[in-house]
Amino acid sequence: MEFSNYLPLPLRGDHTIFYYLLLVVLAAQILHSLSVGVLFFGKSSGDKRSNYCYGALLISFGLTLLHYWLVLAGVYERYPSLYFIPIYYTLAIPVLLFYHVKLSLYPQYQLRRSDLKHMILPIGQFVFFVFMFFSSMDFKAHYGRQFFNPFYGALEQGLFLTSFFAYLYFARRYVVQKRKNLRNKIELRRVFYARKLLQVAFYVFCIHTFFVLSDFISYQFWDINLRSVRVFAALGILSFAGILFWLGVYGFQILLWGRKVLNEG
Repeated sequence: MEFSNYLPLPLRGDHTIFYYLLLVVLAAQILHSLSVGVLFFGKSSGDKRSNYCYGALLISFGLTLLHYWLVLAGVYERYPSLYFIPIYYTLAIPVLLFYHVKLSLYPQYQLRRSDLKHMILPIGQFVFFVFMFFSSMDFKAHYGRQFFNPFYGALEQGLFLTSFFAYLYFARRYVVQKRKNLRNKIELRRVFYARKLLQVAFYVFCIHTFFVLSDFISYQFWDINLRSVRVFAALGILSFAGILFWLGVYGFQILLWGRKVLNEG
């Protein structure tokens, strides 16, 4: 048993109104995050590198949720050749969130070679999925999702959980440091919004972590598969979508009145 990806398997064959409603809700969230993410690449105000990181964050998160949606809808079962299509970017999400906060608070920061170490796992995950996507079906079946696979498996889910909390902590340290050295009201507003972004993201991610660990622990110690419980499975994937919902809402607000509120030149 692996750390669950929270694909509500018992819902896939149950064509009730709740099943279709879940698909619609997830699809709406995917479209929203992708559209807002693309708009961040055209955002003229603020630090462009920070904008690019947040745009890439929303797109990466949206594509990862699309991966879950395709499994939930049974698309991979009907078209197995699409399995391992490179749209799964869990390991890039924490890094992009961290650099968005860091560069928005410290736009004068110059990226160094040492920053490349943060991209090792995200790039490795992308290369893994590209390689697997073009591999044979037999190879995918034998070497695809494995327990100790750092890019797609139990270890990957563990890395996603721990790295998300770790990068939230690192980003919060920059917020605290900036708060101690405020020079004007503009920086105060930026610190306020960055703090609010991280604070809500932390609470929502804690909810998702609860579902992931509950399923893992219950199976390992009591041989109970909580993913077979429809309500638990649906809430599990919605908890993941809830993180993206908050990031999308925050991003949409920044797009609407970011220049005015944050005085971005």
